[in-house]
Amino acid sequence: MAVRIFLATMAIVWLPYGLYCFLEPDGLRSMAGIVATTPTARTELRAMYGGLQAGIGTLSLLATIRPALERPALIMLASLLPGLAAARLLGVGLDGSWSSYTAMGLVFEIGGSLATFALLGRR
Repeated sequence: MAVRIFLATMAIVWLPYGLYCFLEPDGLRSMAGIVATTPTARTELRAMYGGLQAGIGTLSLLATIRPALERPALIMLASLLPGLAAARLLGVGLDGSWSSYTAMGLVFEIGGSLATFALLGRR
């Protein structure tokens, strides 16, 4: 039951955020200071912040419905969340940047990583 609750939470976070970023890539300007200056940049934001994140949310959602997808979804999260957290931490070090968006991202990514590994360890 804990796995389903966790994956449902991941779906609730990733899927709507991904859809929002796909439909409104300029919304990242106010949230994270990310500005698309060319049509190619807007497409990239739609793909990486929209499509990728919606895909993560979709697999998490499907795994709440089909138990056979629970393990693949957890493995996906165990790969992506630590990668995001590591890159964000390295970026803070390289760029000297820190913001509330960065802090929230790190809390989500590190917390999600720990929860994912704990759930995988129980299976």
